[in-house]
Amino acid sequence: MKIALVQQQASEDRARNRARGLEAIAKAAEQGARLVCFSELAFEPFYPQERATPAALALAEPVPGPTVDAFARCAAELGVVVVLNVFERAGERTYDTSPVIDADGRLLGATRMVHITDYACFHEQGYYAPGDCGAPVYATAAGRVGVAICYDRHYPEYMRALALKGAEIVVVPQAGAVGEWPEGLQEAELRVASFQNGYFTALCNRVGPEPKLTFSGESFACDPAGRVIARAAAGCEEILTCDMDLALVERSHARRLFLRDRRPELYAGWLA
Repeated sequence: MKIALVQQQASEDRARNRARGLEAIAKAAEQGARLVCFSELAFEPFYPQERATPAALALAEPVPGPTVDAFARCAAELGVVVVLNVFERAGERTYDTSPVIDADGRLLGATRMVHITDYACFHEQGYYAPGDCGAPVYATAAGRVGVAICYDRHYPEYMRALALKGAEIVVVPQAGAVGEWPEGLQEAELRVASFQNGYFTALCNRVGPEPKLTFSGESFACDPAGRVIARAAAGCEEILTCDMDLALVERSHARRLFLRDRRPELYAGWLA
């Protein structure tokens, strides 16, 4: 099964960003991709560079809404599964949300980021309410897909929850800046998560300069043995594709051994 990670820069023109995203899906499908994934806030500026204002919060959209509807039509036309990331409004709240669209165009559901950070140029607590949907795993035409949105990938409890729900692939929409982490650390983090949980991980990052941050690109994918199997370039747009043999999930150390030998009856007393 082939996956595509669309590493593209977002301008201030949301309509143009969406159009370029739809073009990218068509290109990925031509290359044989069955699952196409996008970075965090892929079709709009990275708003949390600045503190939240009423005008910025007014830019959030419903799910389903204009972006989901356009990409659902495209998914159905091309027969591909799509993982998006949008700034969602639901009633009085706004969320960092990844809708998951199946290959027939059905919206299977949406994952909302659970852990919300706040520090310089990542003023996310002013934009996003904590996700209230748990850690869903979606049965798609391309396999069982979970989503860990950016900051959620740092939490082993969240990553393990996706494994316990049977995820074969965990997609990570990210907004990672140049110099944000020590070299190699984010790859190491997801290599370990893949190995410990027995699934593929696929991190799709933003790329390019914005007013206060330059996003690094360097999207990548890991297999259930913790090996990096594909890596995009730094600092430039790219559609990264790679093949994933989902049979490796059940043959992984995690699925044969680690998950089998868990002692969950002990853990509740250890974790607060």
